[in-house]
Amino acid sequence: MNLFLDALNFLFDPANLTGANGIVPRLVDHVWYTGLSMAVAIVIGIPLGLLVGHTGRGRNAVVALSSAARALPTLGLIFLIILYTGLGVGPLIVVLVILAVPPLLAGAYSGLEAVNRPTIDAARAIGMTEWQILLKVEIPLAMPLIFGGIRSATLQVIATATIAGYVGLTGLGRFLIEGLALRDYKLALAGAILVIALALCVDAILALAQRLVVPHGVARGLTRHPDESAAPTPRQHGRVSTAPSNP
Repeated sequence: MNLFLDALNFLFDPANLTGANGIVPRLVDHVWYTGLSMAVAIVIGIPLGLLVGHTGRGRNAVVALSSAARALPTLGLIFLIILYTGLGVGPLIVVLVILAVPPLLAGAYSGLEAVNRPTIDAARAIGMTEWQILLKVEIPLAMPLIFGGIRSATLQVIATATIAGYVGLTGLGRFLIEGLALRDYKLALAGAILVIALALCVDAILALAQRLVVPHGVARGLTRHPDESAAPTPRQHGRVSTAPSNP
């Protein structure tokens, strides 16, 4: 308990907020690493996932590639890249992008695959082009799973970006590394609390954004009880049969 209180005292001490090694500059760097990595990963992963989900081609290759990318050790991979490129932000961004692409891919193509096939057939039957089907039918219906992949990838990147401190960069991971190296466990715990708090805040923001982005009808359909569609409407309750009765 004393260690936890010491960590909280460190976090709320105004002297630790600013400066070269303060909480705010390192928090900004951590958010910058995360945002840049997610932007690159979204540009790569979402269009590829939509292509696979819409056409059905290359699904097995994408699934195998995603599984292999998730199995890569991030710390070992970043050290391997540094051996060839040197220190800098580039190796970190490459590793975080590799980590973020698989959940984005999975969310995009599984979201499109989950769309009801008769709905797509009906869209083709009324003369919609493939682009119109993708943009106006498939993507809106798949948006919950697509956004779920974005949330999952973002949280993984936030957690993994702590390894930036191992390669001479800043970020919230520096508190963890410095605390463990100096056996200052108060500092290490403060760093862990900051990473957890950042992940929770970002997830809450993305959850709110998901409610705004997902079409209301789609969200309502996801939360509707399965038996609700079978329930009679109010007009059916009061409807009087006009069919002649048998004598």
